[in-house]
Amino acid sequence: MTTAAASSVPAPTALAASQWWRDFGRPPRIMGLDVARAIAIIGMIGAHLGETAETIEPSGPAAWTALVHGNPSLLFALLAGFSISLMTRRGEVAPEDVPAVRLRMLGRGATIFVIGLILELLNTPIAVILTLYGVLYIAVIPMLRWRTSRLILTATLLGLCGPPLLALLSTLSAGASGGGISLVLFGSYPITVWLCFGVTGMVLGRLRLDLLRTAVWFVAVGLVCAVVGFGLGSTVPSADTTVGGFASPRGWAEWAQLWSQAEPLDRMLDAVLDAAPHSGGVMEILGAGGLGIAVIGAGFLLSRPLRWLLLPFAALGSMPLSAYTAHVVSYVVLAGPGGSISSNETWIWSAVVLLILATTWSIVFGRGPLERLTARVANAAASAPRQEQRP
Repeated sequence: MTTAAASSVPAPTALAASQWWRDFGRPPRIMGLDVARAIAIIGMIGAHLGETAETIEPSGPAAWTALVHGNPSLLFALLAGFSISLMTRRGEVAPEDVPAVRLRMLGRGATIFVIGLILELLNTPIAVILTLYGVLYIAVIPMLRWRTSRLILTATLLGLCGPPLLALLSTLSAGASGGGISLVLFGSYPITVWLCFGVTGMVLGRLRLDLLRTAVWFVAVGLVCAVVGFGLGSTVPSADTTVGGFASPRGWAEWAQLWSQAEPLDRMLDAVLDAAPHSGGVMEILGAGGLGIAVIGAGFLLSRPLRWLLLPFAALGSMPLSAYTAHVVSYVVLAGPGGSISSNETWIWSAVVLLILATTWSIVFGRGPLERLTARVANAAASAPRQEQRP
């Protein structure tokens, strides 16, 4: 009798799975954000692994694969702003908690930055985003308690003025190079563009994300911005509009010649109109930002009626740092050091395997491994001052 009774009791793993399928993704967790993060990760995998189109054309479905270039990484930055807003209780941090919150953000950003450096050492052709992602967390620390109106003004100035000013600076610097310059100003992910998306996410994260009308507005406004940005934007590659093609001026005479030829003004205009991936142009910011907002809104709308179907995506999106790192490591395994891959079949299988692994890990262990590490470092950084104050 004892054996029979014991055999009728579900195994702990079955109980955990049943409870996970019933409870995961429900409030206070915002499942729509997790789904959007999963879409960003799968899109970045496509940019790294897939045979994708270079430009978007309405001629056929295959041409729309060009959306994976640039847009998923900027969606990642936008979602970082949402996370920052939620972690800081939508900017309503009590004054006495501000030092701990800032130290927690510093610890989180530094950990992500170090993980990014380690991934860069693997020598893949992937432009690893985690280094700048970590810098973004640190750069917004002074803004955590800013009023929403001030954040809106900051995002607007960064989006409208940042690209042309960077173009002017790149011209006047005449081919200046260096690790810091590449990381902050003229790399694949300029900090001004990422700050614009991060601050925009902080603003949107302060809205009532639980309301249906918020999701509808996200989709509607986002699609309008995407159509305007990508519709008006030029398709001139950013590499043709950077200072890299110039010989370095050697004195005021050469600079004066550049101005007389209107080169800086032309480049500033290109920076406004350029919508090419990783160009950092105003139109790319508008188009990619609108597309990202629409994806997040769609995640909110679909996560309720399609909750069970989207749970694996939510699991993947709940551990983006671990998933991104696993993808970069798997790239090395598949392609070898310094190798490259271009296969839509590999893209699909990589996404499916990540979805399965993330779902299994979430059921058995909960939070992702690197998310646990980042949280521990952040909490340790936040508790350090309190420990020093103890007798």
